[in-house]
Amino acid sequence: MAKTVLIVDDDPTQRRLIGAVLEREGFSVAQADGGEAALDRVATGLKPDVVILDLVMPHTPGLEVLKSLRAQGFGAPVIVLTATGGVDTVVQAMQAGAQDFFIKPASPERIIVSIRNVLQMGQLTAEVDRLSKRAVGRTNFDHLVGSSPAMARVKALGRRAAKSSIPVLILGESGVGKELIARAVHGESERAGKPFVAVNCGAIPENLVESILFGHEKGSFTGAHEKHSGKFLEASGGTLFLDEVGELPLDMQVKLLRALQEGEIDPIGSKRPLKVDVRIVSATNRDLASQVAAGRFREDLFYRLNVYPIEAPALRERREDVPALVEAFVRRFNIEEGKRVAGASPATLAMLTAFDWPGNVRQLENAVYRAIVLSDDPHLQPHDFPSISGLSSPSPVAETPILEGSAGLAQAEAPAGPVNVLDEKGHVRSLEEVERDLIQLAIEIYAGHMTEVARRLGIGRSTLYRKVREQGLEGGLTEAG
Repeated sequence: MAKTVLIVDDDPTQRRLIGAVLEREGFSVAQADGGEAALDRVATGLKPDVVILDLVMPHTPGLEVLKSLRAQGFGAPVIVLTATGGVDTVVQAMQAGAQDFFIKPASPERIIVSIRNVLQMGQLTAEVDRLSKRAVGRTNFDHLVGSSPAMARVKALGRRAAKSSIPVLILGESGVGKELIARAVHGESERAGKPFVAVNCGAIPENLVESILFGHEKGSFTGAHEKHSGKFLEASGGTLFLDEVGELPLDMQVKLLRALQEGEIDPIGSKRPLKVDVRIVSATNRDLASQVAAGRFREDLFYRLNVYPIEAPALRERREDVPALVEAFVRRFNIEEGKRVAGASPATLAMLTAFDWPGNVRQLENAVYRAIVLSDDPHLQPHDFPSISGLSSPSPVAETPILEGSAGLAQAEAPAGPVNVLDEKGHVRSLEEVERDLIQLAIEIYAGHMTEVARRLGIGRSTLYRKVREQGLEGGLTEAG
């Protein structure tokens, strides 16, 4: 999704010039002609990603606007403008919470570099905060991306579960993010900050399940060269997340049931049971009721785990969350890979939203990761997702020389160009058909960069977008220009 920049300046010329620079780079622009108008826009729901704020304005100076925004908890980065460049003024603005400044008139390059820098710094800060909270077991439901009705239900149920010690069973297909929900339940519970231990029951060799879960004493079996505490003791005081619990062997289900009922475990080779204080959150992609009917899962354990079920929706059931997920993954992988991708183009987001994602959020995450690594454009394009779009990366297009026809050459004998003006019978094609082919050719030549396409065709961007919609040419576009 395009980032929104709010330009606050009482000079309409400055607003127009800066706005043109930002729109050319694919940003969405909002404007306010003074400090009071800016505060009103933010108060009435505008949530800009960056604010460009003039310091010298009548009625409400920029410094007062900045202090008021920060006092209200407005956390987006603010870049201040100044015509004088006075050191004292800039220092006061920085102390009040501005992230950068530039002196008017600023070059387009300076404006764009400043905005990209503050956005990247904000992304880095948010990612550090997310990782820090995850490391100390304080992930919460605000960290779960998505505002669809399906995710709203998950968050509401999860928050209620977090207020008690009730056993939670998270149901859903592989890749929907069941572990993230479990971490959020832990992070909003009284056990937040205590250990969160995740175990994938389906990935443990059958002969090691008992030792890994419940531990063993040194010498209790061949190869037991030292004592091992086991996952239950590791999670003592916190939460044990049993992922794919339906994969547990039947004999281990018996020991798990005893641990849940008695609050104690029997490590292999131990002479006495050990008390444990562990909250159990389990998850499965199987239909446990069917497993019980088939005799592959204990009925008593099923009822013990299935006290408070939470259904995690498949990604195809919450398509409206795809753009927000893409944005979150782009932000994360930009930091991890040292890239500066601004986001995904509208055509790309439409394509990703329409896809069914059989592998759910995990598949989307991996697809965005690959696209980020391979993309050279400011915005991700459909061809960056070849397994979904069926498109390959476009080859560089050589400059096409202009062919000058002789004035006396008959039209039918004119050299054939990429866009034919004659049909198969030699008749002139309709203007609408020729226009469609010409726009399509320009989009292909300039790799979907709509600013350049509009400039080459000699029309405005809004006119170009209208014609693209009317002609059904939305595929392969980008907001980058």
